[in-house]
Amino acid sequence: MTLLSVRGVSKRFGGLQAVSDLSFGVERGSIKALIGPNGAGKTTLFNLVSGVLDPDSGEIVFRGEAVQDLSSHEIAARGLVRTFQHIRLFPKMTVLENIMVGRHIHGRAGFIAGMLNLPFTWKEERRIREKSFEIMELLGIADHARAEATSLSYGQQRVVEIGRALACEPQLLMLDEPAAGLNMRETNEMGERISKIRKMGITVLLVEHDMSLVMKISDEIVVLSYGQKIAEDRPLSIQKNPEVIRVYLGDDQ
Repeated sequence: MTLLSVRGVSKRFGGLQAVSDLSFGVERGSIKALIGPNGAGKTTLFNLVSGVLDPDSGEIVFRGEAVQDLSSHEIAARGLVRTFQHIRLFPKMTVLENIMVGRHIHGRAGFIAGMLNLPFTWKEERRIREKSFEIMELLGIADHARAEATSLSYGQQRVVEIGRALACEPQLLMLDEPAAGLNMRETNEMGERISKIRKMGITVLLVEHDMSLVMKISDEIVVLSYGQKIAEDRPLSIQKNPEVIRVYLGDDQ
C-alpha cells in the first residue's frame, strides 16, 4: 500500500528549476532513500513534502489525502514528521525534555501548560514522560535523559533529534542526512536504529550521502539529478544503472 505519493511536483526559485515534474511513491513499511549529487533537489523535495515550502505545481498525497496546501504543523499532526540536515535541539533543555516536546503535538493540555505543571496536566505529563523514556531506551540514549541535550556529542545529538521526531508518533519519518558528520561506527549504529524504527511499523524516507548506509538499509532508491528523477529501483539495480553511474562518476568513467 502506498503511504506517500509525490505526483508531478515542481519548484522553481527564480531562474533555478530545483524540482521538475517529480513523481514517486513510498510504500507503507518500507525504507526509501533519495540520493543524488549536491544541488540535485533532495532537500528542496523534503521541504515540499513536509510543508516547509509550497510546490509550484503537482500534488503530494499522504494517507490518501492531498497535503500540499497544509502547514508543516498540520502535516506533522497527520503523521508525516521530519528531521533536519542541521540539528535543531532546544538549548538549556535536557534530552528528556527535548523528546517530550515532540510528544506534546498529540497532547490535549498543550506544551506550555505542561511546562507550568498545572494539576490537570499531571496525568498526561506522566504518560508523555513514560513514552519518551521508551523512545530513549529504543535508541540507546536513556542514560543521558537528564543531560543537557546540546552538551552531548554530535552523533548523540542527532539521535536525540530522531527521538523527538519519534515522539510525534509518525507513520512516515523523513530523515535528512541522518549520518552526516558521523564516523563509521556511529554510521553503522545509525543504520541499526533506522532498521529498528522500521520494525516498529514506521515507514522511513531518507536523504543520505553515505552510499554504504543507503545500500545496506534501503528497500528502494530514487536518484535525482538537477531536480529530475533519473532512476528508481532496488539498491542492486541502482548500483548497475548506467545513468546513475554517469551522474556520480562523470561521462569519462
